[in-house]
Amino acid sequence: MKGKGKGVWRPKLGLLLLFISWSFFFLAGLFGSMLFSQDVNGVRSQPRLLESVEEYSPMPHGETGESSVDMIPFQVLSWKPRALYFPRFATAEQCQSIIEMAKSHLRPSTLALRQGETDESTKGTRTSSGTFISASEDKTGILDFVERKIAKATMIPRSHGEAFNILRYEIGQRYNSHYDAFNPAEYGPQTSQRVASFLLYLSDVEEGGETMFPFEHDLNIGTGYDYKKCIGLKVKPQRGDGLLFYSVFPNGTIDRTSLHGSCPVIAGEKWVATKWIRDEQQDD
Repeated sequence: MKGKGKGVWRPKLGLLLLFISWSFFFLAGLFGSMLFSQDVNGVRSQPRLLESVEEYSPMPHGETGESSVDMIPFQVLSWKPRALYFPRFATAEQCQSIIEMAKSHLRPSTLALRQGETDESTKGTRTSSGTFISASEDKTGILDFVERKIAKATMIPRSHGEAFNILRYEIGQRYNSHYDAFNPAEYGPQTSQRVASFLLYLSDVEEGGETMFPFEHDLNIGTGYDYKKCIGLKVKPQRGDGLLFYSVFPNGTIDRTSLHGSCPVIAGEKWVATKWIRDEQQDD
């Protein structure tokens, strides 16, 4: 009986050991190939990234040109309106310096009134506080640096920009949806037009405070939109990041999708430096 038992069990045990060994080597090979594939992909992806950030030889330039090639990263957020996002446009230290130079000069923000409007009838539309500071007033040179960088990003001469409007939004404060461009039919004749706006976020915001575009891609137009509602494309403030959007088309007509506002701050505090850019040179 013992010899018969050995003859029956020995082949089964051998098959079991063979199956276990085969499974082990199969799984090991599969795992190893996955790791190898990841390593290969990782090695191959790096040169592609490096190739896209290669150094360029500068071209001969004119009297007003520059001797180096600049690369300012950006992301297109929308084509309607034309809105671009610039990560890490300024450093945390630069942002804090701008906040410090503005703190003692803050006053309740005001509005450019349409024909027939009054301060009383527009009360609550804009509840932030702010102050205007030109680059020439800043002895640290930080606003001058930021202004030059904005000119490069927009390709609009810095002489066309208004002074920086440094704004603070505390909890509950907001700016209802509005246009930065001035419609002559509502505001009367204008000597120049605001064509673009650049927002440099000077602080993070715990909750709320987004820049909103409720008419993005023609949404909510003609629906009886409540201008206090915080809807549509929303850009969350992050310290040092920039947001550029254009208020008019190249032919000079106002882009109705450039309607925008500032959502109420729910937690924290929002600081932003706004640069309005016009189609004519501005006095400093």
